[in-house]
Amino acid sequence: MLAITTTRLPANSPPKSSNAEYSLVNIASTKNNPPEFNAFNLGDHVGDCADVVAQNRKSLLKYLPNKTKIQWLEQVHGNNVVVLEKHDNTPIVADAAITRHRHIALAIMTADCLPILLSNQNGSEIAAIHAGWRPLAANIIERTISTMHSPADEIFAWLGPCIGPAAFEVGEDVKQVFCQISSKFNAAFQPIARVNDDIEPLKYLANLQLIAELQLSVLGVKSVAELAECTFEHSDKYYSYRRDGKTGRMASVICLN
Repeated sequence: MLAITTTRLPANSPPKSSNAEYSLVNIASTKNNPPEFNAFNLGDHVGDCADVVAQNRKSLLKYLPNKTKIQWLEQVHGNNVVVLEKHDNTPIVADAAITRHRHIALAIMTADCLPILLSNQNGSEIAAIHAGWRPLAANIIERTISTMHSPADEIFAWLGPCIGPAAFEVGEDVKQVFCQISSKFNAAFQPIARVNDDIEPLKYLANLQLIAELQLSVLGVKSVAELAECTFEHSDKYYSYRRDGKTGRMASVICLN
């Protein structure tokens, strides 16, 4: 099993990769794009040149096993989970995917949301999840794991970089969505001090990785690794929609090998 996540890298920087089970892959763009896209953008829905995105996606294939095809999703911040028996050239409308077939790589695009990659112990089944707060609130992790053939205690989870707990500001409504599910989620929301308590609405700093960890723990997943880097704060390394608005997308990819 091989899992990689791309990072935002300025053009003219040398590509590099790792053969580690989980690794970061930096790949330089081959053409000069507008500044919001000129660092290996993989999103074809953000206003970038379609030919450049296609070339970037093609470049990513060389880091994957031979004959592998990447299955892209049309992510809609829902909780639909698709099980893939074969590759589809058309992006599938879903926010999570599962496969037990070699040569199909599962890709999750992000620019602040949390990518989650899953594998069972013997490397015969993998999954990828787009875990923004809405999919997390809609139990996309539970829906994915319940659709897998593997017992939860035999699943390994990897949580990728996302907007961090010092930058992800949300309202009371978001906190209540989770805390109505379980009071355990209170720990994932830290209130922000207000200058005027009578006028300013209550805001919180939310921790997406902690929310996911709590959900995985309840489901019985015991092996969880994470890359606790904030996409908002690391402007030299990651795309961030919350920071920049119009921006590209990174990808976290997992496949059997």
